[in-house]
Amino acid sequence: MRPAATLLALTCAAAFGGFAATAVDGLLDNRAEATPAPAPVAPLAPAPLPLPAAAAALPAAIDGQALPSLAPMLKQVMPAVVSVHTKQRVKVRNPFFDDPMFRRLFPQVPQERINESLGSGVIIDAARGYVLTNHHVIEGADDVSVTLADGRTLKAEFLGSDRDTDVALIRIPAENLAGLPLGDSGRLQVGDYVVAIGNPFGVGQTVTNGIISALNRTETGISDSGSFIQTDAAINPGNSGGALVDMDGDLIGINTAIF
Repeated sequence: MRPAATLLALTCAAAFGGFAATAVDGLLDNRAEATPAPAPVAPLAPAPLPLPAAAAALPAAIDGQALPSLAPMLKQVMPAVVSVHTKQRVKVRNPFFDDPMFRRLFPQVPQERINESLGSGVIIDAARGYVLTNHHVIEGADDVSVTLADGRTLKAEFLGSDRDTDVALIRIPAENLAGLPLGDSGRLQVGDYVVAIGNPFGVGQTVTNGIISALNRTETGISDSGSFIQTDAAINPGNSGGALVDMDGDLIGINTAIF
C-alpha cells in the first residue's frame, strides 16, 4: 500500500500536464481550454455498415493467447473520471445602464450574461468526495457541478487551486463514488504506454491512448517548474482536468495543455 501523502506530493510535483504535442502550423494557444457548453442537437443514427469479411473473421486469440485489450482496466478507471460544468455570471458593460431612465424604459435588457463551459475531472478520494481538475477549468466560476459516469449531477464545492501547476481541488457529496489511486509519476519513463480519459468537446467520456513522449517539460508557457509530462495521446478542448493513467489504471497526470 502506497503512502498517500507521498503519492499526492509526487503527483502534484511531477505529473500534472499530460499535454499533447500534435503537429500544427505554428504554436497555438497552449491551454486545453474547457470547451463551451454545446447547444442541444438531435442525435445522429447512421445506418450500420456491414463488416468486411476479413474484419469479421479476426481471431479472438493468436497461438492460444487472447488479443490484448484495455477494456478490463478501463472498466475500473472510467467511473472515476467526471465531467465538470461551470457557470460564470459576467456583467454586460453598457454605458446606457448608468442612466436610470434607460433602465426604467428597458428593464428587460439583461445586465449580465451567463458563460458556461465544460471540462473534466478525476475523483481521487471517493470517501471524501475529492475531485481533481484544472485551475483554468473552474477559474472565476460562480457555480460548479460535476456529472458522474453513471449520469448523476452533483453540485461541487471549491476547496483550493494552484495557478502555476494549473490544478484545482473541488468536493462533491461522497455517495457511492469510485476513485482512482494515485500513481508514482517519478517512476515513469519515455515510451511507457498511457491512456487519457476526459470529456472532449462535451461529447461524453472518451478514451485515447499513446506513450509518454517526454518528461519534465518546462517550455509550456504555463509553469517553469518542469512538472509536465508530454504524451502523444490525443487531447482536445474539454479534456482539461481529465485523467492520464498508466497501464495499471493509476493516475499519473492531469490533462492540461495542447501544443
